[in-house]
Amino acid sequence: MVCTLGVTVVSPLYATVCSPHTRYAAVSARLQMDLKSELLKSIWYAFTSLDVEKCGKVSKSQLKVLSHNLYTVLNIPHDPVTLEEHFQDDDDGPVSNHGYMPYLNKYILDKVIEGNFDKEKFDDLCWMMTMKKNLRGVFDGALLSQKDCFKLFCLFNLLSEDRYPLVMIPDEIEYLLKKISTGMNQEWDGKFLEDLLCEDMTVLDEGMSVWAFLEHMSAGRLLKVTSVEAFSLALHEVFLEMYHNVLKRGYMWKKGHVRRNWTERWFVLQPSSMAYFVSEDLKDKRGEILLDKSCLVESIADKEGKRCLFCVKTRNKTYEMSASDQKQKVEWTQAVQTALRLQSERKASLHYELKLKRRIQREHSQRERSRSSRSSCSSRSSQSDDSNIQDIEKIEKDRHEMEIESIIKHARELETRRREAEEKEKKKQREVQMELERQLKEAEMLRDSLQAEMQEKEKEAEQQNKRILELEIIQQQLEGALNMEIQARLEEEGARQDLQKLLLEEEEKRKQFNLLHQRALKSLSPIQEDVENMMEQVTPSVLHSASKELQDIQESRQRSHQHLEEVQEKLRNASHHVRHWNVQLNRLMTPITPGGRLEHRPPSKLLCPKKEGALASNEFISKFKIQGQIIDSESLEKKMSAANLSDSLET
Repeated sequence: MVCTLGVTVVSPLYATVCSPHTRYAAVSARLQMDLKSELLKSIWYAFTSLDVEKCGKVSKSQLKVLSHNLYTVLNIPHDPVTLEEHFQDDDDGPVSNHGYMPYLNKYILDKVIEGNFDKEKFDDLCWMMTMKKNLRGVFDGALLSQKDCFKLFCLFNLLSEDRYPLVMIPDEIEYLLKKISTGMNQEWDGKFLEDLLCEDMTVLDEGMSVWAFLEHMSAGRLLKVTSVEAFSLALHEVFLEMYHNVLKRGYMWKKGHVRRNWTERWFVLQPSSMAYFVSEDLKDKRGEILLDKSCLVESIADKEGKRCLFCVKTRNKTYEMSASDQKQKVEWTQAVQTALRLQSERKASLHYELKLKRRIQREHSQRERSRSSRSSCSSRSSQSDDSNIQDIEKIEKDRHEMEIESIIKHARELETRRREAEEKEKKKQREVQMELERQLKEAEMLRDSLQAEMQEKEKEAEQQNKRILELEIIQQQLEGALNMEIQARLEEEGARQDLQKLLLEEEEKRKQFNLLHQRALKSLSPIQEDVENMMEQVTPSVLHSASKELQDIQESRQRSHQHLEEVQEKLRNASHHVRHWNVQLNRLMTPITPGGRLEHRPPSKLLCPKKEGALASNEFISKFKIQGQIIDSESLEKKMSAANLSDSLET
C-alpha cells in the first residue's frame, strides 16, 4: 500500500490474492481510493494557491471558504456546524496541509459519490483558483487559449505521478504529445522534446511541473504546430478520450424500437454507457444504452438496405446499428468490447489502467536494466529501453493491424456472399413481381368486365325502378277509379231500390184506384139509387185524392228514373276509367322481372279484390249485394214500361 498526503492507495496486485468477496470489496475500495487521489491532485493546487507566503500553511478563513466551495461543487450536503467548529478562530494560527487532511478526508472525500457530481466543474474551480497565481504570460502568444490550458491542466493531472509536488515524467509527456500529433494527422517529431531534455536535465530526473509544461507548450518548444485550429481540435479529441473516457464517437444509423425505422444518430461510447444524440452538438439526447457485464455485441447480416450491421444486446432490449463502412464497424465493435471488458473488470477509466501498465513496464524495464548491466551508461540503457518499448509497440500495432485485416477480409467474404444472396433474392423478387403483375392485369380485366356488367345491371335496375314507380302510380289511379266505380254502383243500387219502392207504391195506389173506380160503377144501378145519392157525395172526393196521390207517385218515379239514368252514366264512366287503368297496368306488369316493390307497398284503406292481371269491379260489387233485395234490371224495366203504358191509358 502507498500513503499519499493522508490517503491510502490500494495496490492493484492486492486484489488478486483474496477471496471473491474480499476481492470485490478490495476493488470497490481501490476505485474509491483512485477517485480520492484524482480529486486530491486538484485540491492540492487550490490549497497551494492559497499559500501566499509559501510556508505550507493557509489561514482558517480561507480554508473555510475552500471547504464551502468543495461542498457545493461536489454536491455534498453542507455541514455548517462542523465547519464552524473545526475552523473557529483561536490562537493556533494557520493550518498546514497535514492539519487540513483529516477534515478533508472525513467530511468531504469520504462522502463523495462517483457520478453524483461534474468532475470538469470541480477541476475548473481548482484551476481558476491556481491559474491566477501561477499562470502568467502564457496567453500572450497565439498557440494556447485559456480553454486549451485548462484541458492540458486536466490531462497533466491524469498522467502525473502519485507524489507531491505533482510532476509528469518525460515518457508520459511523450505519450500525450504523440496522441495530440495523431489527432492533428501529423507524424510525431521527438526532436523538440529531446532538445528540451538536453537543455534541462532535471526534467529527466525529477519530471516537469504543470506550469513549466504549459509554458513550453505555449512557446512551441514541445510540439510542431502548423495550425492553431487543428491543434485545438486535436486537443479536444484527446481531452474527450482521456479525461471524459470517451472510447469512440461518431454518426451511425440506429433502428427504432417503436416505429422500427432507421434514424441517423450521434453516438458517444463510454465504459458505462453508450448515449446517442440528434447531432454532435449534444443538445438533444435521444437515449442511452447502459452497459454491464451481461451485455453482448454481435455482428448481424445486412438487411433492409442497411450494411455493416451489428447489435448490442442488453437484458431487456437489443439495439441494432449500422456503421458507415466495414472499418468503422470493426472499430465500433472493438470499442464496445473494450467497454464491456472494463465493466467486467470494474475499471472506470481505460487510460488510467494504461497509465498503470506503462508504469509497471517502466519499473520492469528498470529492473531488467539494473540486472543486465549496472556499468552501462544510463543514456544507452534508456535508448535500448525505448527501442524495446517501441519494438513491443510496433509488434502490438502489427498484430492489431493483422487482426483488423483478417476481420476486414472475413467481412469482405461475407459481403460477397451477401451480394450473391441479394442477387438470388432480387431474381426471385422479379419473378414474383412479374407473376403479381400478370395477376394484377387479370384482376383489372375482371374488374373492368364486372364494372361493365354492374353498369348494365344498374341501368336495368334503374329502368325497373322507373317501371315500378309508374306501376305504383297506375295502381293508385286504378284503386281510385275502382273506388269511384264502387261508389257509382252503390248509388245505382240505391236508386234502383228507391225506384222499386215507388213502383210498389204506385202499383198499390193503382189497385186502390181501380177498386174505387169499380165501386163507383156498381153504385150507378137503379136498386141502389138512394145509396148512389149518398155515394155521389163521397166518391168524387175520394177518387180525386187517389188520382192526385197516384200522379205524385208517378212524378216521383220519373224523377227517380232520371236519377237512375244519371247514376248509370256515372257508372259507365267509372267502368271506362277502370278498364283504361287495367290496360295500363297489364301493359306495365308484363316486362317486369323482380316485381318485389308491390309486395311491400302498404295496403290502401279500401281493399279491392283482384284477378290475375287487374282489379275486377263486378266481383267487388257482388260482395255488397243482399239476397232478395235487388230486382233484376229486366223485370224493373218491364215494370217501368207497364207503368208508362198505364199512364198513357189514363190520360
